[in-house]
Amino acid sequence: MISLISRAISEISSLLKGLQIKSFLAVVLVGFLVLTTNVSPGQNDKALKERVREQIEQNDAQRPKTTGQWNKEARETEGSLGKRLEKIGGESAEALKEFGSGYVEGAQKTASDVGNSAAQTGKNISNQVGR
Repeated sequence: MISLISRAISEISSLLKGLQIKSFLAVVLVGFLVLTTNVSPGQNDKALKERVREQIEQNDAQRPKTTGQWNKEARETEGSLGKRLEKIGGESAEALKEFGSGYVEGAQKTASDVGNSAAQTGKNISNQVGR
C-alpha cells in the first residue's frame, strides 16, 4: 500500500514538472513573438487616412459621402419635410444606380472569367484524350 501511494505521488510530481516546463516554454515563446514582432500603430498612419479620403472622394456622386455631410444636408432642409424626402429619394436612386452599375461590371467580369476557365478546361481535356 505504501509503495502504491509513493508511486502515485511520484507520478503526480513528474506530471506537474512536465506541465511547469510546458507552461514556461509557452510563456517564453509568446514573449519572444511579442518582442520581435514589429507592429506599427494604425491610428497614427496619416497615409492611410489620405488613401481612405481619396477613395471616398473618388466617386463623382452628388450625394453625401460622410456623416458630417449628411448631417449638414439634414440641417439645411430641416424645415421642409417634402424637400428632404425628395432629396433622400434622389440620392437613393443615384446610389442604387451606382450599385447596379458595379454589380453589372462584376457579373460581366465573372462571366468572362468562367468562360475562359471553361475554355481552358476543354483544351486540357482534349489534350489528355489525344494522348
